[in-house]
Amino acid sequence: MIHVRVRLFASLRERLGQSSLTLELNEGATAAAVLATLAAVAPSLGETSNLALAVNQRYATDATPLADGDEVALLPPVSGGSAAPCFEITTAPISLDEVAQRVNVPTHGAIILFAGIVRGDSDSGQTDYLEYEAYTDMAVACFQQIADEVVARWPAVTGVVIVHRCGRLEVGETSVAIAIAAAHRQGAFEACSYAIERLKAIAPIWKKEVGPDGTYWVEGPRGG
Repeated sequence: MIHVRVRLFASLRERLGQSSLTLELNEGATAAAVLATLAAVAPSLGETSNLALAVNQRYATDATPLADGDEVALLPPVSGGSAAPCFEITTAPISLDEVAQRVNVPTHGAIILFAGIVRGDSDSGQTDYLEYEAYTDMAVACFQQIADEVVARWPAVTGVVIVHRCGRLEVGETSVAIAIAAAHRQGAFEACSYAIERLKAIAPIWKKEVGPDGTYWVEGPRGG
C-alpha cells in the first residue's frame, strides 16, 4: 500500500471541511484512484469532471502514477474572468488583444506581450506562406514547463499565456503570442524573452516555408 497527501482548495476545501487529508491506496495506483476513493468516502465532494490535478506541484492527468509520499492537489477552475486556456495550440487566427486579456486582472500592473509574425522575406529568401505542425499534447505540456521555469526565475511574474498557431499562415499573420504579467514591469521583459527562446528550443513545433524557390522544413539544433 502507499499513502498520499491530498490537498483541497477553495470550494472543495469548504465542502469537505478540511484543507488536506491522507489516503491509503493500492500499490501502482494512479491519480484517478484519488478521485474514485474520495467520491466513495466523501459524497460532498460533488462533480469532479471540471477539476484539474497536480502531483507534487506539477499538473497531471488521471493516468499519472503515484508513489508513496506523493502530494496530490485537486484544483477547481481558477478565477480570472476568462475561460480560455493559458497554454494553447490553435488553428484560428490569434488576437493579441484577446491573449493579453487572459492575464488582465486588477493585480497586474504590467503585461508584456510578444508576437511572432510571418515575414515575407526570410533568411532563405522570399516567403509566400508558412505551414506549422505541432505534436499538440506535448507542445502544450512544454508551454506549462516554460511557464513553471519563468515563475521560478522571476517570482514576481504571476501570469503566463502562450498561444501558438498551426496550419497555413499568410505573411503578416501572428504565429505565436506570449503574455507575461506581473504587478510591476521589473523582470517581465526578461521573462518574456526567456519564454520565446525556450519555446523555440524545446516545443515540438515545426515550420515549413513555402516560396517561389520551393518548400523546405526549417530545422535547428536539437533542443534541451
